[in-house]
Amino acid sequence: MAGAGMAAPGMAPVMVGGAPMYASRDIIDNAVNSKDHTTLVAAVKAAGLVETLKGPGPFTVFAPTNAAFAALPAGTVDTLLQPANKPMLTKVLTYHVVPGRIDAAALAQQIAAGGGRATLRTVSGGTLTAMMRGPNVIITDSKGGMAMVTTANVYQSNGVIHVVDKVLLPS
Repeated sequence: MAGAGMAAPGMAPVMVGGAPMYASRDIIDNAVNSKDHTTLVAAVKAAGLVETLKGPGPFTVFAPTNAAFAALPAGTVDTLLQPANKPMLTKVLTYHVVPGRIDAAALAQQIAAGGGRATLRTVSGGTLTAMMRGPNVIITDSKGGMAMVTTANVYQSNGVIHVVDKVLLPS
């Protein structure tokens, strides 16, 4: 898998956004150190999801980068971060979270077992579709938007993060 960061627990940490991601830390404690995920962290805080993502999980998070958020239509992020839009922000963020610890190997097995596609049920209740495009895992949202996993298997104490290059949007 392209860009795969294969540091399992006990191995050297994967670098994300210029910072080491330690398998002994939870999703939030790692994410706050990534320069590539400041928008995601701000959104998680605004949605009140910090305690959830510090919880035991396990969670699989498809984590969009700052560039992924910046690629949304102008004003989208600012609108979502407004207190009045907290329910929509929460839905968008929890659409990036799947219950369980699904690393790249498990995801590849699910894709193979599904004849080239794996359907993932998100915490928000929506679905994502995972498939392979050459060596890359592609995640498709319910609107047909596609995100590529750019760094896989960033292990956390309460799950695993796969960095993606687009924001996935629920229907």
